[in-house]
Amino acid sequence: MRFSGKLAGGVAIAALVATATAALAQDGAAARAQPAPASTPVPAPAPKSSDAFTQAFPQTTVSQPVVQGGLRIDAPLVQTWTVAQAQQLVSVIEGIGAEGLDPKDYDLQPLKVAIASGPSAELNQIASQSFVWLVEDLRDGRTPMEARTQWFVVDPDRDANPSGNVLADALKSNDIAGTLAKLNPTHPDYARLKAELAVTSDGQVAKRKLIRANMDRWRWLARDLGSQYLITNVPEFQLRLTVKNKIISTYRTIVGKPGRTATPQLAETIEGVIFNPTWTVPQSIVKGEGLGAKVLANPAWGKRNGYVATKGANGYVTVVQQPGPGNSLGMMKLEMPNEHAIFFHDTPSRHLFANDFRALSHGCVRTERALELAMTMAILGKGATKQEAVAISTSGKYTRVNLQKQWAAYITYFTMATDINGELSTFKDIYGRDAPVLASLDKPRVRNRSAAPTSEVIVIEDDLKDT
Repeated sequence: MRFSGKLAGGVAIAALVATATAALAQDGAAARAQPAPASTPVPAPAPKSSDAFTQAFPQTTVSQPVVQGGLRIDAPLVQTWTVAQAQQLVSVIEGIGAEGLDPKDYDLQPLKVAIASGPSAELNQIASQSFVWLVEDLRDGRTPMEARTQWFVVDPDRDANPSGNVLADALKSNDIAGTLAKLNPTHPDYARLKAELAVTSDGQVAKRKLIRANMDRWRWLARDLGSQYLITNVPEFQLRLTVKNKIISTYRTIVGKPGRTATPQLAETIEGVIFNPTWTVPQSIVKGEGLGAKVLANPAWGKRNGYVATKGANGYVTVVQQPGPGNSLGMMKLEMPNEHAIFFHDTPSRHLFANDFRALSHGCVRTERALELAMTMAILGKGATKQEAVAISTSGKYTRVNLQKQWAAYITYFTMATDINGELSTFKDIYGRDAPVLASLDKPRVRNRSAAPTSEVIVIEDDLKDT
């Protein structure tokens, strides 16, 4: 494939597509080689008990949810434990510091006392409760929602692995530690942070807490991020195009200024790529800064600057900036519907990517070499062939390319992570989001936590002006 001479980076795009396609093909071949899972019989109901305690907390050892009338019924949160299984749980809790968690959070001493008394309803209750707390923290993260500033990710792991079902699997397999370990994030950075924690002495209190906080941030996300995705670490000012956790390419970013225009943390889906986008100017500029009146009074000036103004019968003025080199969104934007109006896009002010500190936007993520990224995603997403992507991008016309294979996009906030050079690094806490997370580590774990975000939704209105 030969790219038009009008478009820089054609060879690079072809190489990126080839690398990503090979990674996906290799992963698909590995998946086909895996044996099909064995079917699991529906378990018999647990025997009834006249004991008041066991009636209050039904017990069973099912390993899969019961299905009745097409509806899933999750296994109960209190189930029957042997002494040997409870002793395995003690070992897990005693070593849970390796995962950045605190053994004091899981009722270790009451569990040991119950074990000493032998099998009992009390042992079942205490062991089940401690196990479920471990599941919640390893699967969902220990940090309560009120300490997750501007965090709006819906984590699918709670629904995919209900606590009672994980408990049932652990007891049926008789592998307490192994079952819990399966909840750990699969992204390589989690293992990297865990390894760093292991070699950091207890005397390095601040560093250990920072590692633990960032390990927990990985648990806030889905355990498996998917086969292909974009992930940007806001404090690092970098975006990665990733296939099966392998970085295909990286791009510098410009993110939101600290304050109300800080970029939130999201997990969204990119549905399409818009080449040569238009930009609907927000009313804060149309009305507040007088742009609408200026364009209406001087259409020739508006045309030279790419603006078209329309005045409705009710007097409402809209201004749309047409595609072109000076368009505020540059040559592309990635269509990523969300209530915050956040998306990735190009910028005509590309000189700003040379700055070390790039928290300069009004919330959206501006992306270096944005056209390269857009074309690569359109091709990999089968929205366009290589030839079509070149023709569309150079046409100068607004074109939306729908993706047959949509991309996951993660906007994250890690202050300790692997940088684009493969080194474990720390990044400036540009939005001050570490403090509440670190403070929560010093407090007892919050029980009965909500899974709903508590931060205010701030709709991004203006991503035009540069500082």
